[in-house]
Amino acid sequence: MKLTTRNITEKDWSMLCSWWEGHRWPIPNNDALPENGTGGIIVEENNIPVIAGFIFKTNSKGCWLEFIISDPNYKNNRSHIIEKLIDDAEKIAIDMGFKYMLFIGKSNGIRKAMRSKGWIEDPQPSHELMKRLN
Repeated sequence: MKLTTRNITEKDWSMLCSWWEGHRWPIPNNDALPENGTGGIIVEENNIPVIAGFIFKTNSKGCWLEFIISDPNYKNNRSHIIEKLIDDAEKIAIDMGFKYMLFIGKSNGIRKAMRSKGWIEDPQPSHELMKRLN
């Protein structure tokens, strides 16, 4: 199996929306995501997109890896594609000059992979809140 990573493009938007629908998750507006929905990466297995995540830049030395979504029809073990996404997102963030990366999420698989890569997890659960301002 060959894993490659590429940038998200506008052509990927309908596929990403179908993934969110397939997981029964709310579809975010693309203008709530970095670079109007193209500010992230997609990992492909044998040239087939399988997982994506968005890198939110800040004016600090920290960035966020968020809105990670995978193909709900992907039937193989997801741990290797999750690890590839994390590894490559970290490399991209370092290349952009960031020193810290944050993730907030519920996925046990993603959290487990991140802990194995040295991420520190707060043991207290938190609640994410978002409001559209207009």
